[in-house]
Amino acid sequence: MLGLNQFGIILVFLLPGLVLGSTGEPGSAVDPSWVSILPPLVAIALALVTRQAHLALFVGVWLGAVMLNGGIISGLTTTLDTYIVESITDKGHASILVFTLAFGGLIGVISANGGMKGMVKMAARYATSNKRGQLATMAMGILIFFDDYANTLLVGNMMRPFTDSARISREKLSYLVDSTAAPVASLAVISTWSIFQMSLLDAPFAQFGITENPYFTFLKSIPYSFYCILTLVFMVMNILTAREFGPMHSAEQRARRTGEVLAPGAQPLSDPTLMAEGTKTGATHWSNALVPVLLVIVVTALGLFFTGKEALGPGSHSLREIIGEADPYATIIWSACLSGMAAILMTVTRRILSLNGAMEAWINGVRSMVMACVILVLAWTIGRICADMKTAEFLVGISADVLSPSLLPLITFLTAAAISFSTGSSWATMSILVPVVVPMAVQLMNIEANMVVHDPIFLSTFAAILSGSVFGDHCSPISDTTILSSTASCADHIDHVRTQMPYAVTVAVIAMLVGYAGIGLNLSLPVILLVSIALLAVLFQFYGRPVSD
Repeated sequence: MLGLNQFGIILVFLLPGLVLGSTGEPGSAVDPSWVSILPPLVAIALALVTRQAHLALFVGVWLGAVMLNGGIISGLTTTLDTYIVESITDKGHASILVFTLAFGGLIGVISANGGMKGMVKMAARYATSNKRGQLATMAMGILIFFDDYANTLLVGNMMRPFTDSARISREKLSYLVDSTAAPVASLAVISTWSIFQMSLLDAPFAQFGITENPYFTFLKSIPYSFYCILTLVFMVMNILTAREFGPMHSAEQRARRTGEVLAPGAQPLSDPTLMAEGTKTGATHWSNALVPVLLVIVVTALGLFFTGKEALGPGSHSLREIIGEADPYATIIWSACLSGMAAILMTVTRRILSLNGAMEAWINGVRSMVMACVILVLAWTIGRICADMKTAEFLVGISADVLSPSLLPLITFLTAAAISFSTGSSWATMSILVPVVVPMAVQLMNIEANMVVHDPIFLSTFAAILSGSVFGDHCSPISDTTILSSTASCADHIDHVRTQMPYAVTVAVIAMLVGYAGIGLNLSLPVILLVSIALLAVLFQFYGRPVSD
């Protein structure tokens, strides 16, 4: 419940819209200016102050709609009947909502039929300590490299029961889940992320007559994705040294000493008690969970292959071409729904639950994801508000005045991080920046276009768009992948952001100052990576604190 103080805070945050929006006309355009960043900043600040992410997002959307439409009431009605509705009816968004709900249903069934308990028992034979539990979680995140959404929901839900028993805080679990989702998918040779990044290069390459295959450009840029690479290195050091710092240390200390994996007063985005309502069986065989989960992976992989083949038509095609033309949205829906059906069928035929009991468990699982879906819709909606307010154009305009070839990778990283943090979408950030920054890099470097794509400055600039997008995404409470990480881990969303941010910022600072600044100073790639890893090791040795039992 909101207290009077929090209600007053909300009114204060709405004041800019009341002042700036009252002078406009309905539907009037907004030129890129400092006003453009107010809606996302208000949403982020309000989320951190009130710990009510859904309310903060709604206020941010309403504020933007007021500024765009020139009135409080018209802003509210436009928010409800236009912005939110369009966010839901977008094909990609609707597909993710169906996937999330259906996946919740699957988790509900395999929780009720004892499969999750069986998985925990099986994992407990190998991951016999807190450290091994964290390593197992990270390893699972790396193995599911083909899509960040599938990665997040699978790893968080599958590992949560075990990490709870190993006294790993939900804050740490959500960090492990979030930090092996986008970074792994973006570095993978073939994934939905890598294909998307390559597709963005087609237009700029055609514009300048660059003949190199965008796929090879992407492959050469992977070693320059410093934030993503160093995030994985940071996680390994963090787990092996068993040292934490910042609010994560407090969270891990609490979980280790008391067994309380959630902080007092925490508000998890999904409600595992709804899934537990259907758990009325003593069965605990691991196959009740593992078979449906493996089916998710198999159906997703096959779906990407066959939808890509169908789109390309007859003939011989490379795997890159096939994945590039695949329909990932249809594929993830098929995987979640078919796996849910398989889980229900196994549960009933093995006489673990009746059909009514299995369906009740599925529905409880769907219900557990409703709040997460509400926040996802609002996060997408504020992204649409940012597009109409030209938030990204304003941030790009600020950075364009200070660009030079040597500073290009560093400024690009900062710009991508700012846009991703403000809009909550790494893919939207990449879509905005690649068509702007790639041509800018070609022109600034003033050498033949086909030679530019081999230059470390160009490759690191392209990689900086990706790395900066992922970094901003990791720090933003309005990011869809951050929200899904909190959901899958049953963590309090603001606690997840609050504990993850110091780790993400630490890695980003090293990626910027050693990585992208180092490229501008003509340092070699091996030197940059070795110095960065050495700095992380020193950080854990002298700043990290061990977690005591």
